[in-house]
Amino acid sequence: MYDVWQILRSGHWPTLVGAWLHLTVSFMVWLLIGALSLSMGRALNLAETDLGVLVALPLLGGAVLRVWGGWSCDWFGAKKTAVMILIGEWAVLLWGWLADPSLAGLWGIALALGLGGASFAVALPLAGQAYPPSSQGLVLGLAASGNIGTVLVFFFAPRWAEMLGWQQVFGVMAGIVTATLVLFVLLVRDGRLGDRHRRDVEWWHHAAGLIRERSAYWLCFLYAITFGGFVGLCSLLPVLLHETYQLDAVAAGSVAALCGLVGSVIRPLGGYVADRQGGAQTLYVVFPVLIGSVVAVTSPSQTMAMAMMIVTIGAMGFGNGVVFQMVAEWFPRQIGLASGLIGAVGGLGGFLFPLGVEGLKSLTGSYDLGLWFFAGLGVCAWGTVFIGLRTGGFTRSS
Repeated sequence: MYDVWQILRSGHWPTLVGAWLHLTVSFMVWLLIGALSLSMGRALNLAETDLGVLVALPLLGGAVLRVWGGWSCDWFGAKKTAVMILIGEWAVLLWGWLADPSLAGLWGIALALGLGGASFAVALPLAGQAYPPSSQGLVLGLAASGNIGTVLVFFFAPRWAEMLGWQQVFGVMAGIVTATLVLFVLLVRDGRLGDRHRRDVEWWHHAAGLIRERSAYWLCFLYAITFGGFVGLCSLLPVLLHETYQLDAVAAGSVAALCGLVGSVIRPLGGYVADRQGGAQTLYVVFPVLIGSVVAVTSPSQTMAMAMMIVTIGAMGFGNGVVFQMVAEWFPRQIGLASGLIGAVGGLGGFLFPLGVEGLKSLTGSYDLGLWFFAGLGVCAWGTVFIGLRTGGFTRSS
C-alpha cells in the first residue's frame, strides 16, 4: 500500500483524478442507451432487432471517434480535446432530452453518444503524461478504472427512468456532464509543452512508426477481445437477463452494475501485475479464465450463469489493464495515437459483440451459440499469446 502511495505522489495526482472523472462520466454517457434499453424498448414498442442496433450504435460511434480522439490528443493536446468531448456530450444529451423520440432520431443520438467512448483515447494519455514511465501500468490502470461509470449508469439510470421517464434521464446526465466539465478544467494541467512545429513533425514520425509495428495490430486484436467483450457484454446484459431470466429493468441493471463494478475495480490490478510480471506472461493466465467462464455462462443453472458473468467480466477488466500497460510500455511516444487506434478496435469489438450475439440468438433462440463463438475467439487470442511467448514474435521491432 505504501508503494502505491509513493507512486501516486511521484506525479500530478489532481490530473489523475481529473482524467478518472472524465472517463467515469463519459462511460456513463457512452453506455446510457444500454442501461435504458429495456425502458426505451417498452415505452416505444421497439422490435428486438431495432433494440439490438440501438444498443450497439454508441459502441460503433465510440470506435470511430476514438481514432479522432487519439489524433486530436497528440495534435492539439489532451486537455483541449477532453474539454471538446465533454461539450459534445452535453450537446448530444440535450438533443436526447428535448428531441422527438423517433427511431431514426434515436439512432442518430445513439451514434453521437459514441463521443463518450472517445474519452478513453484522451484520459489515459492525460494521466500518463503526469507520471514517470515506471509508474505507467498502475497509473493507467487507475485512470482506466473510470469505466466504473458502467456501474453507475447501469445502477442509477433504470431507477431514474422508473421515476422520471427514460427521456428525462438524458437531462439528468447533461447536468452531471456540466459539473464534470467545471471540475475537470480546475483539476487538470496539460502536459503538452514545447514548440508546436516540432511536436507536429514528431507526430507524423510517430504515426508512421506505429503503422509499421506489427505488435500494434496484435494489441488491437487482444483489446478487441478484452475491452470489446467487456463493453459489449455489459451493454447487452440487461436485455440478456430480461429475456433469459425475466428480470425487470431495475434488477437486470443491478446485475449488470455488479458485473461492471468487478471489471472496473480489477483493471488497475491488471496493470500493476503486468508492470511486475510482464504483460504477455500475465495474459497467458488471464485468457484461460476468460474462456472457461464465458463457456460456463451458458450453464442451465441461473446462479452458476450469473456467477460466471461476474468472473467473465472481471477477467476482461483485468485483461484490459494488462493490454494498456503493454501499450504504454511499447509506445510511450505515440501513446495518444496508440490509445486511439487500439481503443477504436476495442470499441469496434464492443459494437460487433451485441450484434453478433443477438443475431445468432434470433436464428437459434438462445444466446449460447454467440457466447461459444466469442469463447472461440478467446482461444485464438490465447494462442497468439502462447506463440508470442515461445517465439518472441510479438515484441517491438524498434
